[in-house]
Amino acid sequence: MEPHIQEQKTDYRPLGVSGLGGWLILIQIGLFLTIILLAVQLMQNTLPALTPEMWDLFVSKDSEYYHVLWGPLIIFEAIYNVVFLLFTIYIVVTFYRKKAILPRLMIIYYSVSLVLYMVDYILVLQIPMMRELEDGSGIQEIVKSVITCAIWIPYFIKSERVHNTFVR
Repeated sequence: MEPHIQEQKTDYRPLGVSGLGGWLILIQIGLFLTIILLAVQLMQNTLPALTPEMWDLFVSKDSEYYHVLWGPLIIFEAIYNVVFLLFTIYIVVTFYRKKAILPRLMIIYYSVSLVLYMVDYILVLQIPMMRELEDGSGIQEIVKSVITCAIWIPYFIKSERVHNTFVR
């Protein structure tokens, strides 16, 4: 006597919406723009500030531009830009591989970005020359980052598309 073997049908189609479309298109555009903007920032501002001439201009006590925080600020921004550029590239790779860790990475990405904007702004305000040049753009960047976090962090937590594309 053979036991009755019943064929089980499995439906592998994802439930609901999935894939890299919908609102995730905006995320992709934002990630690529971030890579471009960070690369430009590095090439136009950060690397030139690290040349011996510019470095001496800011950190030499004999310079009229000297302030004790210029060195730490320039180093902080250089490290931040390089690390954040590499992190963004890693996120893009993870995004297109549809890894389950992506929603957590995006939450970290947005949160860290906000914190770093605030730290950078506070450091910049400690330098009198920079405080005089502050035109409100630093606060605008922080406000934009807060709004971005308020929109996209809940999206990555609650979105059906995100869940079906990356978590399943």
